Amino acid sequence: MSQTLVADELIAQAQSATGLEDFGGNSYREGLDILLGDYNANGASANERLQGSLMMSLCNRLKTTDYLNQNPELLQRPVEKPVFVFGVPRTGTTLLSNLLATDPARRSPLTWEIDDPVPPATSATLTTDPRAVARLEMEKKMLAAMPEMGKYYRSSAIYPNEDVYIMAHDFKTLMWESRGKCPNYRDWLLSTDMTSAYEYHKKYLQVLQHHAPGVWNLKMPSHSLFLETLLKVYPDARLVLTHRDPLTATGSFCGIISQGHGSVGPVDAEYIGQNCLYQAAEHANRVMDFRDQHGEDRVIDVHYADLMNDPISAMRKLYTSLGDDFTTEAEAGMQSWLDDNPQNKFGKHEYNLEKFGLSVDTVKPAFERYLSRYEVEPEGV
Repeated sequence: MSQTLVADELIAQAQSATGLEDFGGNSYREGLDILLGDYNANGASANERLQGSLMMSLCNRLKTTDYLNQNPELLQRPVEKPVFVFGVPRTGTTLLSNLLATDPARRSPLTWEIDDPVPPATSATLTTDPRAVARLEMEKKMLAAMPEMGKYYRSSAIYPNEDVYIMAHDFKTLMWESRGKCPNYRDWLLSTDMTSAYEYHKKYLQVLQHHAPGVWNLKMPSHSLFLETLLKVYPDARLVLTHRDPLTATGSFCGIISQGHGSVGPVDAEYIGQNCLYQAAEHANRVMDFRDQHGEDRVIDVHYADLMNDPISAMRKLYTSLGDDFTTEAEAGMQSWLDDNPQNKFGKHEYNLEKFGLSVDTVKPAFERYLSRYEVEPEGV
């Protein structure tokens, strides 16, 4: 593969690797072209890990499209009353999603099956499929080699993962932008029509639920940016917004994005600070705009402080708001997960605004509207 990434070459390689031709339309192409323009300009295109991610997304789109072509009846199976968790990045969406996933009455897209969806697993093999077992072994070795990664993201092959990795197949997700300086892609993504990405997202779930159905629990902070479009595709969706001190959240956001940039090239801390602050405020503002239009009750609020102080009580309250039964099985699953995953299990993630050219005085004004609207427990930075 050349040092300059060319969309036509990547597409041809994915088709050759899978023996498949049909991408199910070309809605992915505009985003791919804009993204590669940024990657080529910032030098990220030379990174083999990034190249592998691009290929995996193209190949998975080919595989899921082929699976649906062979099983067209799946497109008629509903995705009913899914729960979407979102918020400003680094506000507890991962913790909340992991707790929801322990409820046997719920269905979450697991990390391994998002990465390797075809053939889809059965309900009985979601955690025992050979692909899951292989990923768990790889994960164990990776964490042993880089234990500090556990500070930033509580993940596992058999834990739920973000919708970014599904919507990546339509090349409309901020996940791609987190791999380097991509200002053109970011600006395009924040203004483009996201309908095709959410339509593809639904098709993906229809593949995964073929032999493993259930009420979906889904998570992506940047759903915050596109709630109107989300409801066009999922009109009965239940929406859950997480809250946390935006000063701490922004510092944490900068930290994790710097990890992404560092994995593919040099880190420009000042750029990351400016970009993360802009994006974090945009997440908050777009949710508030949505609530102004649709009413406060259309979205359920969950506070990070409540999840930290008394997680079981916070989850019981959430279930009441969702209209779901908080069963003894759900509570036991959540408590077991909490016991196995204590806070700071892999060390504490330190938040440092100054490292990214930010300060309380520069960050707080960006969230004036948010802080005047919600009572969020201050954490300090």
